[in-house]
Amino acid sequence: MRMSTLGFSMGSLNAMLTQQSALAKLQNQMALGLRVITPADDPIAYVHIQELQRSQAESEQFAKNSTIAKNRLSLEEQAFVDTTNVMTRVRELVVRAGNTATLSNADRESIATELAQRLDELQAIANRQDGNGEFLFSGYSTKTQPFSGGSGTPINYVADQGSRQLQISSTQRIADSHNGFEVFVNIREGNGTFSTAVNMGNTGSGAIDVGTVVDRPSWIPDDYTIRFTSPTAYEITDGATPANVVQAGTYTAGSAITFNGVSVTIAGAPATGDTFTVNRSRNESIFETIGNIVDVLRLPAGDATANAKLTTSLQGGLQQLDQATDHFLSVRAQVGVRLGSIDAADATRESMDIDTASALSDLRDLDYAQALTKMNQQLVGLQAAQLSYSKISNLSLFNYLR
Repeated sequence: MRMSTLGFSMGSLNAMLTQQSALAKLQNQMALGLRVITPADDPIAYVHIQELQRSQAESEQFAKNSTIAKNRLSLEEQAFVDTTNVMTRVRELVVRAGNTATLSNADRESIATELAQRLDELQAIANRQDGNGEFLFSGYSTKTQPFSGGSGTPINYVADQGSRQLQISSTQRIADSHNGFEVFVNIREGNGTFSTAVNMGNTGSGAIDVGTVVDRPSWIPDDYTIRFTSPTAYEITDGATPANVVQAGTYTAGSAITFNGVSVTIAGAPATGDTFTVNRSRNESIFETIGNIVDVLRLPAGDATANAKLTTSLQGGLQQLDQATDHFLSVRAQVGVRLGSIDAADATRESMDIDTASALSDLRDLDYAQALTKMNQQLVGLQAAQLSYSKISNLSLFNYLR
């Protein structure tokens, strides 16, 4: 009989301990607000929870990358706003400098001085940094100042030509800026097809305009020289060695000279031996363009020969400034597209985050109403187990003999 009583007592104790364990587990779940805490709670749900949490962690990193990219691109956008303001002022100064009839050498020197200051200002924009001290236009080398020189010396790009990519979604990466070579150096010369120039050693008063393309398929990219064999005759040679004569003709001041699909106009009175160039477009940095204009304005002018050189140089400079402005607008448009892509990716990610959080909540979070009902049931069960154990543990043989 004693063994039977002991068996009942142990069974009641086990039941009580089981109820206590279940209740403690439920209380822990309620304290954390979680239904699934360990894999044992729900193995299948636990696996899905881990996948959803990894997805949330990735989304958080994408959001951080998106913020970094947006901040840097916004700074780049502001840099282009400031660049446009500088370019507007530079163009105004160059147009004013072209008034050779009223400006003195001192006037042009004053304009050159301000242009040099604007050049320094433009270099400062190109060397801007973000809030972390990283340069905006250095490509991958964000700790390297992109443009060196200045203050009267050539300004050179010394960083790399890459663009740092940041992943803003599982399928999308975006560059957080443009490199300085792409923005400030890689600008096509002239009209994008060819550029014209006067030989600074000319002795006549001939000046050449910027020219136009009249038949693009007929254009053969090369470096051509228009040389005056007399004040009224010219020949055009290509860049071969020895040079080939492409065309020869009679010069009439102000009349167009057309060859290989392009047209240029020379005005004034060129002297025998004077030359003008029509070269295929290459790339010229905005710093070189403005620096060349500054140098030209500091040359003495006043006579017909000097004025012709000045006029040609300033016309070419104006065209190059317009090329640069168009180039900046094009790159700025790319910045706008990237910012728009980031906004779209952010909206998509935020929507997915809501769906992920909802799915995670369904799998992991505790239903408090259901848990309270279950806890009440477990409390009743525990109390019954405790009462049963208390009564059974007090029984002895004399209880059965009475």
